[in-house]
Amino acid sequence: MDNLDRGILDLLRQNARAGYGDIGGVVGLSASAVKRRVDKLVADRVIRGFTIQVDPAIDGMSTEAYVELFCRGTVAPEELLRILSGVPEVVDAGTVTGSADAIVHIRARDISGLEAALEKVRLAPNVDHTRSAIVLSRLIHRAAE
Repeated sequence: MDNLDRGILDLLRQNARAGYGDIGGVVGLSASAVKRRVDKLVADRVIRGFTIQVDPAIDGMSTEAYVELFCRGTVAPEELLRILSGVPEVVDAGTVTGSADAIVHIRARDISGLEAALEKVRLAPNVDHTRSAIVLSRLIHRAAE
């Protein structure tokens, strides 16, 4: 990957629907050269997919919480992945250092939907307890990928 590829990625992060000609105009390549590079970035799994981001408030998924997950004993990350993958309201999760085993980001339509999602997580056999913080207002959101 070179600086041209990095420039293409930066532009695609800003607007994944940008035309190859528009991108090429910025980075100094023809549209076909940009397409070849994007195809190679996809083939090399540098670009893992193209997606849309929907405003959760408009989509009706504006209730969100960050949940610390505490497990009984030692639980492998793969087991946490299995547990959390079964809860569609979980939009992000990761293992962490500290007293919690994982941090889970949950989005739901309302408080009762959030409670139902939390209950699904809590019912997993390896989960001891959770500690939740409901988001009141979002201050900054930057897409990581």
